[in-house]
Amino acid sequence: MSDGISDDVEDVVGVLTERIEARFAMDMDQLKAAVGTAPTANPDATDVIKWHGLLVQAQSVLDGAEDDLLAALETQTSEVDDPTMDLARRVDAAVTARDGRAMVVRWLLDPDAPGKKGLAAERLARLRPRTGPAVQTSIPQRPGTPASASAWRAGRPVR
Repeated sequence: MSDGISDDVEDVVGVLTERIEARFAMDMDQLKAAVGTAPTANPDATDVIKWHGLLVQAQSVLDGAEDDLLAALETQTSEVDDPTMDLARRVDAAVTARDGRAMVVRWLLDPDAPGKKGLAAERLARLRPRTGPAVQTSIPQRPGTPASASAWRAGRPVR
């Protein structure tokens, strides 16, 4: 691949882990601990840790699927049966999931990636979860007055 990630499947997680550690100047255990302690302090680190975890999980699923496929292929004679083809499709789906998650991690690590500057970046920032309470949108009830009593006083039907 042109961005320094090896075509070897086993290297994808390792290379991205190294990039994360270099970007945040701490090892993964320290970064996970920092994000766990203060998840809103650095939203970029929080996102990277989340997606790195999903990447590691996808790689684990892929490793298991490949092991199952290899075991099934060792028992095949000349033709591959349907259950073995299902295992091959499972491996293909696991590769797709792993590669998609790796792309997200690479995008999160690249400050110049498309969509990180200008209007697209502003829209993305609005999608982040709020860190504070939402603004109240309804009229508050007077303290100590039940809703049905205030509706009755206002001449509205009580529901």
